[in-house]
Amino acid sequence: MEPEPTSRAGVPLPLLVTGLAGVAGYHAFRWLSARYPGQVFGLIPSRNPHVRGAHVLRGNIEDRACLETLFRRYEFAAVLDTVGNCALKPCELEPKIAWMINVEGLKNILRAAGHQRPRIVRLSVDLVFSGKKEGGYVEEDPPDPVTVYGKTMAVAEQILLDTDPTACILRISLPMGRSPNGHAGAIDWIESRFAAGRPATLYLDEIRTPTYVDCLSRVCWEALRRPMSGIFHAGGPVRLSLYQIGQIINRVGGYDPDLLFGIPRRMAGPIPPRAGNVTMDSSKLARTLGYEPFLPWPFDRRLLPTDRDWHRRREPFWPELQSVGSLRDAGAIDKLLCQPHKLEEIESVNVLRLPRQLGKTCGY
Repeated sequence: MEPEPTSRAGVPLPLLVTGLAGVAGYHAFRWLSARYPGQVFGLIPSRNPHVRGAHVLRGNIEDRACLETLFRRYEFAAVLDTVGNCALKPCELEPKIAWMINVEGLKNILRAAGHQRPRIVRLSVDLVFSGKKEGGYVEEDPPDPVTVYGKTMAVAEQILLDTDPTACILRISLPMGRSPNGHAGAIDWIESRFAAGRPATLYLDEIRTPTYVDCLSRVCWEALRRPMSGIFHAGGPVRLSLYQIGQIINRVGGYDPDLLFGIPRRMAGPIPPRAGNVTMDSSKLARTLGYEPFLPWPFDRRLLPTDRDWHRRREPFWPELQSVGSLRDAGAIDKLLCQPHKLEEIESVNVLRLPRQLGKTCGY
């Protein structure tokens, strides 16, 4: 089924989006701001210089007094909370900091909201699971995280559900898009290594369900405007290992294939521990929305690795690209890996145009 036409009805305003330093929060803020001009505010840490604007508020999620001041001033009717310290190794080495941001930050939002009782949608993560089940996690599966990051996110989930049963929690995987600082996202980090001629070592058996970030932004909008409560898995339909994601970025960008290395998790060392197959079953979300909310990432099966050496092959994915060189040279890497709805802007390569029915899936 196709989604309903985009409308402004049903979203409580004004809206606060936290976590603008991350991929999901940054893009959700931009996506929602375009639909509700002047009614969407974003919160970014005080010392972060990468996002600016008239409706970008500066303050730290761990600063309760700051949040209370903002809630009194703007009287937010809804909060999209995307904050999360997801740096795995720093979280293991400084668990108090992870707890302060991932758990106390949520508590501060709830305290600051007080009697206003805004609509709350919070982004959690697939890493609340260990991967021992070998993937296909559903919402009823009990969390069993192996990292401090996953443990703190699981605690925050329970706190929110206990405090506000009407709140909605979206467990996401890897949002595939650019981050405001250029290195916080999966694509950014991996590509930055290749672009600098530095190796990237990625795991063969850590498997995720990545999503295009614009598809995720629309799901956040749906959760804000609908009476959705409880936990929903929000992972994409394609299961990929971190190594396979690295293969895609390496070959699409035309980078040196010798820079990519794949190892099993058991060779990673004790810190940080790594989850295994944490792929999620997101059919509950699709049933609730009435349509499939996520495009496959990557959208075209010709971009899916078929073996460990797939990224070493340099023939073009499409014959029309024979004279173009790498898609990075053609300025098309983001259109393939981050912004599939903009593929039709590549005027010289008609075969890359996104089929109309796929565009409608994400609401473009």
